[in-house]
Amino acid sequence: MVPAEALSMPVIRFVREGRDVECYPGENLREVALRAGIQLYGLKGTLGNCGGCGQCITCFVEVPDEPSAVALSPRTPVEEQKLRRRSQSWRLACQALVNQSLRVITRPQVGLGDREALLASSMATPLPLGPTAWPQPEVEPETALEGDAESQPQPQLQSEAGADATSGDVS
Repeated sequence: MVPAEALSMPVIRFVREGRDVECYPGENLREVALRAGIQLYGLKGTLGNCGGCGQCITCFVEVPDEPSAVALSPRTPVEEQKLRRRSQSWRLACQALVNQSLRVITRPQVGLGDREALLASSMATPLPLGPTAWPQPEVEPETALEGDAESQPQPQLQSEAGADATSGDVS
């Protein structure tokens, strides 16, 4: 039996918004945020973003936790180029894949007045690690072989007039 916590999904805790969102391991951070209705963009990004190609650099997020190197995929060459003058804790949401649970601050360039209080509050409840692979569906054994015609029920066709299509008799 697998422990219940091992079956839990990774959780992205959006600190600014005060929301936890579950996702599958390997999902794109931008796609998860947008699907959950999280506002990633400021005015510039809302008016014109690249749609997740890493070119407009408007989907900045900050990952304040230390284990972010494990929780997200490594920085891509696009991120290294575009974020070279930014903190190493900043990522482009469109380039980051979620591997484990983590905390994220959206729009860090805007600032967060009560940042320390919000971070402390978000750390009060630990995040589940979540699985490190997509869940595999359980396969049930088949009861009958596909080639065994006797064990397969045969469909009974009827015409509109009520005749049994296999025998030609009218009911």
